[in-house]
Amino acid sequence: MNTISNKTFSAKPSTTDKKWVLVDAEDKPLGRLSSHVASILRGKNKPEFTPHMDTGDNVIVINAEKVKLTGKKMT
Repeated sequence: MNTISNKTFSAKPSTTDKKWVLVDAEDKPLGRLSSHVASILRGKNKPEFTPHMDTGDNVIVINAEKVKLTGKKMT
């Protein structure tokens, strides 16, 4: 009988690679943009995400002055 061996992957500093991600903020709601950027910074968009390791990427946000503010955020 063949048994399947499932092993849990844990990222190590030597196995992670940091990339630069460019995010365009034009006409995007502020809350959705910030949660998207936070997810990239933590590395939750990668399959090798490990909570105790810094597996996230570096983020550059362009057109930040054109972000869409909804509700009463302007007052």
